[in-house]
Amino acid sequence: MKGILKIYHPEETLKYHIKNTYCKAVYSNSEHLLEVEVITDESLDHVDDDSLQYNFPQLSLQVIDFPVENGEIEGQTFDVNDTDEASYTEINLFDDEEAYLLENKLSFEKNSEGIMQLCWQGELTDFYTGSDEPIPFKLKCHFKEDEIVVEDE
Repeated sequence: MKGILKIYHPEETLKYHIKNTYCKAVYSNSEHLLEVEVITDESLDHVDDDSLQYNFPQLSLQVIDFPVENGEIEGQTFDVNDTDEASYTEINLFDDEEAYLLENKLSFEKNSEGIMQLCWQGELTDFYTGSDEPIPFKLKCHFKEDEIVVEDE
């Protein structure tokens, strides 16, 4: 498991296990841009059948082309918020429903093993029940490379 996403809905805390992560600061057209993608696992083994989460077994959260000062993100914290002119965040529900990410704060640091990790706090629109109040969330994940095992025949 790469990490966990907790969504603090008023009716229950929803927990998603992180399956895939991607993070890179790219240099494009004379500026550094941050790209982050976090995809949750589809497994619902840990979820009760009557949970709100059961209707949304997988989510993807993204930060796309967010301008940063330089390519070094370790030890940095970024406030990533969409504006009328630019949209940097996206949440994919793998469904027809729409949701938006708000008040995003991303902190990057290395853990005790020297692996980059992300702590992401923010809010998202309530796509579970349609309430007008945004729901807080916290996400913590790492970017350790997967080890691919190739067996000889």
